[in-house]
Amino acid sequence: MAIFVDQNTKVIVQGLTGGQGKYHGLRNKAYGTQVVAGVTPGKGGTDVEGIPVYNSVKEAVAATGATASFVTVPPKAASAAILEAAEAGITFIVCITEGIPAQDEARTYNTLVRSYPKVRLLGPNCPGIISPGKCNIGITAGEIAELPSASGPNVGIVSRSGTLTYQALYELKQRGIGVSTCVGIGGDPVPGTSFIDCLREFQNDPETHAIIMIGEIGGSAEEEAADFIKANVTKPMSAYIAGVTAPAGKKMGHAGAIVSGGKGTAQGKMDALRAAGVKVGQNPTEAGSLMADIVAGLR
Repeated sequence: MAIFVDQNTKVIVQGLTGGQGKYHGLRNKAYGTQVVAGVTPGKGGTDVEGIPVYNSVKEAVAATGATASFVTVPPKAASAAILEAAEAGITFIVCITEGIPAQDEARTYNTLVRSYPKVRLLGPNCPGIISPGKCNIGITAGEIAELPSASGPNVGIVSRSGTLTYQALYELKQRGIGVSTCVGIGGDPVPGTSFIDCLREFQNDPETHAIIMIGEIGGSAEEEAADFIKANVTKPMSAYIAGVTAPAGKKMGHAGAIVSGGKGTAQGKMDALRAAGVKVGQNPTEAGSLMADIVAGLR
């Protein structure tokens, strides 16, 4: 099994005719993902290397039965694209777009919660999701993800950082450890999917036997996740928190990665996770090594 997406997931790419949409959409298809259509207003009736393009998501869904969308459009159009997908019946939306104003993100997120409660948004500003060997939606390189094994143990990954998502995948691949699903939730202030959402799914997934969590400074998501772990997660975990040396008041990469008012520090997050029973590494490689030790104990 896997969480959120698998080999049966049919995907449309909003913005398939653009540079980023075409590049990553075709890479996803080459990985084996069922990329069944693209959407670009005004370009319906054309195709991108055999993938049909429609003028609207509604038309694409009606023609293909797609349930997932990969949003690759610029910041000004991203919120409208997300809501168009939800209105058309898409239930899983991955948005990689960076630079969407936080006010727009908040408005879009609350509209989804209020009007489309069955729709899950991943992102914005995220690398996407990969269930190795089954489905890859986003910008993650499929070759760095180790396939899960039938007997396990397999590891689930959830991360705020795109780059560290890739490193976590590769740390496990170098050790021959299979991955059930890897989810990059993104580092913007208003993510559509949280650590807790993913941890809940991994806890309930029989193919996931252990979990790696990658966090960073800013906000309280990691502390909230720690509380959830303590109360609900029985599977062993390792973690890494980026930004130990980040100065207070300075944004570090992501819009949500900023320490203000003494809150959101790396040390506070690490302490909370350790208190919840999570093994916390001082760097990404150590988090991978800790997971390797965990997996060795499960075999």
